[in-house]
Amino acid sequence: MNQGTVVVIEDDADLRNLVVAVLQQAGFEVRAATTGLEGVALVREQNPVVVTVDIGLPDIDGHEVLRRIRQASDCYVIMLTGRDDEADTLTALQAGADDYMTKPFRPRELRARVAAMLRRPRAGTQEPETQSPAAPTPVRKRSTLHHGALVLDSEARTARLSDAELSLTRSEFDLLQDLMRNIGTVRTKSDLVQVVRGETPRGGGRGYVSDVDERAIEVHIGNLRRKLGGNARHQQWLLTVRGVGYRLAAPHPDEE
Repeated sequence: MNQGTVVVIEDDADLRNLVVAVLQQAGFEVRAATTGLEGVALVREQNPVVVTVDIGLPDIDGHEVLRRIRQASDCYVIMLTGRDDEADTLTALQAGADDYMTKPFRPRELRARVAAMLRRPRAGTQEPETQSPAAPTPVRKRSTLHHGALVLDSEARTARLSDAELSLTRSEFDLLQDLMRNIGTVRTKSDLVQVVRGETPRGGGRGYVSDVDERAIEVHIGNLRRKLGGNARHQQWLLTVRGVGYRLAAPHPDEE
């Protein structure tokens, strides 16, 4: 089953061949590039569902590749970084990357990360119709969440604040959706890491959460705060519960 096209941008031949093989085995058509400029051109030509980008490329670095990809595509982007590149990782997340992986990584983990991302609907997409064309179309209420002037449409993957649409990455949308679904509850950083990964715990268990994973959540929350905005009259939408995690603030009375 063809799951769509993936573009792999990686100059290291051994790693590039490994990533290509893993994703081909997962059912993707894979196109590979050895430089950033070649990779950006492939993304524009192929309209991939997922792109992997090495931060250390020979011509333009991965951050510039990400910036150019985001000008042309809303595909999922996974950044590949060295173990000591935490600053690079956080910068990439701030610039709109959906996920990151540190080298070396296990092939099974790469497949799992890609599968988790693809379980999250793409912006503006809906589930395919499964009923017969002759069957009546049921009237169905859209799945929307409201919190003061903030309105989130889970099906259309859109968020609006005071009728102005917010430009959110997939990870930012998923985090905001989780917080709005759990109003009144403090969500820990570990909880939110799991949300971004698209993981569902089984038997109370969860995947390993590193310090970098938690720092990545801090970056995503910072991005959300900036996009939601605030002023002297209105407190921040997202509150930090020191030593625990985050929760939504109560909406201002004028915004209810």
